[in-house]
Amino acid sequence: MLRPLVMVSIRVPRPSSPQASHRLRRTRQKDTSAEVHVRRELHRRGLRYRVGYKVMSKPRRVADIVFTRQRLAVFVDGCFWHGCPLHGTWPKNNAEFWRDKIETNRRRDRDTNRRLSEAGWTVVRIWEHESPREAADRVEHMLNELKGDAAQRPGQAPDTEESSYVGSVGNDKGSREGGGRPRAGPTGGGEA
Repeated sequence: MLRPLVMVSIRVPRPSSPQASHRLRRTRQKDTSAEVHVRRELHRRGLRYRVGYKVMSKPRRVADIVFTRQRLAVFVDGCFWHGCPLHGTWPKNNAEFWRDKIETNRRRDRDTNRRLSEAGWTVVRIWEHESPREAADRVEHMLNELKGDAAQRPGQAPDTEESSYVGSVGNDKGSREGGGRPRAGPTGGGEA
């Protein structure tokens, strides 16, 4: 038996000014400057990752940066949208709408952290105001911890450096874009 669709109307308040409307339209949901800066720093360090990767299907959750082999999901949260304790602001215009929106984002973040943790993932959350270098330090430290844990598990081979690479891009000599390291092992020249 098919159930009838019920349409729920969500009251979206009118923008307080044309400038506010323009600002909100221009706000990016992915590839924000904070995300791009962190990704560049991670790439500069030779780390390879997935971008905008779906880590859960139901409910759908997409992480900004993901290291699939180590099951590390990185989220770069905007100070306004996720209620940063240092820089988050509470708008005076349409205050009830924005408070509800930001609190809903916070609840979803906590739920995501819990669900991913239960599924065996490690979550790193980065605020947009954090220095890309410090954020990359935290991510790299966590990756090293996770790689160390994997190496210590009985019956499992430790991950190699190759495991953090999503794919290889380079010339015939096996160099990687940005890293310039030769491939190890049977496929590529380089040191074994």
